Amino acid sequence: MPAETSVKQRYAAAAQAPEAALCCPVEYDRRYLEVIPAEVIEKDYGCGDPSRYVQPGETVLDLGSGTGKICFIAAQVVGPQGRVIGVDMTDEMLEVARRNAPLVAERIGYANVEFRKGRIQDLALDLEKLDRELKQNPIADAASFLAAEELADDLRVRAPLVASDVIDVVVSNCVLNLVEPRAKRTLFEEIFRVLKKGGRAVISDIVADEPVPEALQQNPELWSGCISGALTEEDFLRAFADAGFYGIQILKRDAAPWRTVEGIEFRSVTVQAFKGKQGPCLERKQAAIYLGPFKEVLDDDGHRLQRGRPYAVCDKTYQLYRQEPYRAHFALVDPRLEIPLAEAKPFNCEGAALRHPKETKGQDYDATTAGGAVCRDGGCC
Repeated sequence: MPAETSVKQRYAAAAQAPEAALCCPVEYDRRYLEVIPAEVIEKDYGCGDPSRYVQPGETVLDLGSGTGKICFIAAQVVGPQGRVIGVDMTDEMLEVARRNAPLVAERIGYANVEFRKGRIQDLALDLEKLDRELKQNPIADAASFLAAEELADDLRVRAPLVASDVIDVVVSNCVLNLVEPRAKRTLFEEIFRVLKKGGRAVISDIVADEPVPEALQQNPELWSGCISGALTEEDFLRAFADAGFYGIQILKRDAAPWRTVEGIEFRSVTVQAFKGKQGPCLERKQAAIYLGPFKEVLDDDGHRLQRGRPYAVCDKTYQLYRQEPYRAHFALVDPRLEIPLAEAKPFNCEGAALRHPKETKGQDYDATTAGGAVCRDGGCC
């Protein structure tokens, strides 16, 4: 049985009756659960809580939204100025979510959640729009099959399920492992596509401590149970990097495995990754000093920085280090005389070179100043 078919069948059944084997124990903030109908909570499955990392006013996309629990929690966090979009491919799950959305909206005082039908590895294709088109032009032969493929391609461009560069944060709760191996690279690329520059993904998922053998991958029950489709921890992080993300960080890693199968441990992790390192490297005479605690670090662009030394960085890297998740780890040095972006020249970002203080202060700078204010601890600066 194909992986996607087994997933749809099992989750369709789980939308009708709760199945404990589909989820790990997760502690959610009970403040947000109070307004969510019991049916949603009982029939929603996951291994983490990515909603705790969203912020007020953000546009959130939840992949594999199921009956909508994470969406309804996120709706309360982002508030009336924010927006939440859930994407799922299972009709039964969408029915529960959509039926309960008005009730949640009434209880919180605003409606900011919508649910769309699609596959998370193909976020451009709106399956409900495709369904409507195919009902008017059903597939009856090879020619109509090829025409349906062309129609799907047209819909991806003309009326995408989720447009490019529109989402602040993509969340997902124990769903990425359900996507078949050949589509996983496209899945991460789709997450990257829909995010705004500066946006981020916060993904809770099951990972393995060893590669999952082919025999286990062919087991439909283990696949639909979030087991045999799991990537190794190393491959999971690499998939984000390969898609173009930076600042990749494990926010939470369960010490104890959720399940162990044939000696392989499967556990929940929550990973955060950012979009925005793309773009030209420009010279504006800026410097970055890594503060520690490690002797040196290697960033996602290949810059190796030793603790306490001023390194020449391009404006793009400088701006990245000013933001999460880097800013607490760097002291940033502005040039004494700002170089406008329009006048900035290309910067060679390969490797890492030290920046002499004269470069940021100016070669002719020779000021002599008096002592500063008295320090708070009674000494002098």
